[in-house]
Amino acid sequence: MMPSFRPLTRAVAVKELTLLRRYPVNSLSQLVTIYLYFVILFFGGQTFLGPTILESFDGIIVGFFLWTIASLAFGYLAWTITLESQWGTLEQLYMSPYGFGRVMLVRAAVSLLLNFGWGVLMLILMLLTSGRPLALDIDTVLVIGLLTILPAVGIGFLVAGLALLYKRIESFIQLMSIGFIGLIAAPVSSYPVLRILPLTQGSYLLRRTMQQNIEVWQLPPSDLAVLVAVAAFYLGGGTTCLYEHSGGLVDRGCSATTKCGTQDHCSADQDQGCGSSGYSQLGA
Repeated sequence: MMPSFRPLTRAVAVKELTLLRRYPVNSLSQLVTIYLYFVILFFGGQTFLGPTILESFDGIIVGFFLWTIASLAFGYLAWTITLESQWGTLEQLYMSPYGFGRVMLVRAAVSLLLNFGWGVLMLILMLLTSGRPLALDIDTVLVIGLLTILPAVGIGFLVAGLALLYKRIESFIQLMSIGFIGLIAAPVSSYPVLRILPLTQGSYLLRRTMQQNIEVWQLPPSDLAVLVAVAAFYLGGGTTCLYEHSGGLVDRGCSATTKCGTQDHCSADQDQGCGSSGYSQLGA
């Protein structure tokens, strides 16, 4: 029988909060860096371009907000698999009674909620710094923001699956984070076909709601349907890719240990490593 997800969710949340508390400099430095980028763009743009930059600054604020959450959510999944595969602790996740895929889904959900909180904090700081009168309806920001970020989570799962195969893909992860900027800034209103790309439709709808002071329920149902369909497609595709790559990795590992005649030693090593894994003991 599948154990309850409550102990796993609690363990993941406690671990993430503990890491934030133990390494505050590393946690805050990411947000400070993004905020400094915004400050340089805001005041530097006014210095060199004058008041004309303010005409498009509402979109820049929304773009920075989405890029902050998308980069953190995507990077968490990709870097987690990359680092654990390099450290040799990845096999402990497979030994959990929940299974590797469920552990990663819970970790992604907890990370998404934490990163969304960081993103809202960044949005408030940007609004206070710029003095822009954007409408901030919490329900609208939550609904559209979460649906917009889910494709980034799906891409994170996809890249995590690639990390299982190729191990060192750090440069590719950084390149993808930069690519999110182009997706968020895509001119959806001029080229509607771009709505099928990740982040584009949500960015457009969030800018529209904040600029026109409307709620999510006032948006056309067709626009919301596209947003939900894009989120489901990329999240489902990324999750499927991670499952397939992780299953193939396990099959190749079992075949290798069987051919080498070291399956007993491998099992002993895994049992020893299981003791240091918080997830492998949950629900046992």
